[in-house]
Amino acid sequence: MKEQLYKTFLPQLQALIEGVDDEISILANISAALHAEFQWFWTGFYIVKTSLHLGPFQGTPACYTIPYGRGVCGTAWKEKKTIVVRNVEDFPGHIACSALSRSEIVVPIKDKHGDVRAVLDIDSKEIGTFDDIDKNYLEQVAKLIEEALY
Repeated sequence: MKEQLYKTFLPQLQALIEGVDDEISILANISAALHAEFQWFWTGFYIVKTSLHLGPFQGTPACYTIPYGRGVCGTAWKEKKTIVVRNVEDFPGHIACSALSRSEIVVPIKDKHGDVRAVLDIDSKEIGTFDDIDKNYLEQVAKLIEEALY
C-alpha cells in the first residue's frame, strides 16, 4: 500500500517542480505535497548555512536552528546519509522540537559536489513509522530536488 502510494506520488511531484528553479518555492511545494499525501506529523526542510536553518515546512512550529552533528538532522548533515529513527527516545542527543514526535526520517539533499545543501526532515507521532520503503522513495524525492536545484 505505502509503496504504491509513493509510486503514484513521485511522477506527480516531478511534474509539480518541472521547470522551476527557485529553492524556496520547490521546498515549500514539496513539503506541502508530501504532508498532504502522507499525513505525517511534521514535514519540512532545514537549509544548510552556518548551522541548519528552518526552511519551508508543514506542521507545528519547529526549532529555528540545529547545529552540525547534533540531533537526527545535524547527524544526517554530518554523515551525508539518510537516517531512519524507529523511536526518537533511543537516538542519543535527539533534539525534541516537539514532544509529540516519536519516529523520524532525515534525508540529505546534496549538490553536484556531494555537499549537503538541505535536509528533508519528517516526523511521526507513532513509533516505527519509517522503514526502507520510505528511505528508498524519499531519497528519490531528494534526487528530484538535487536535479532541479543543485
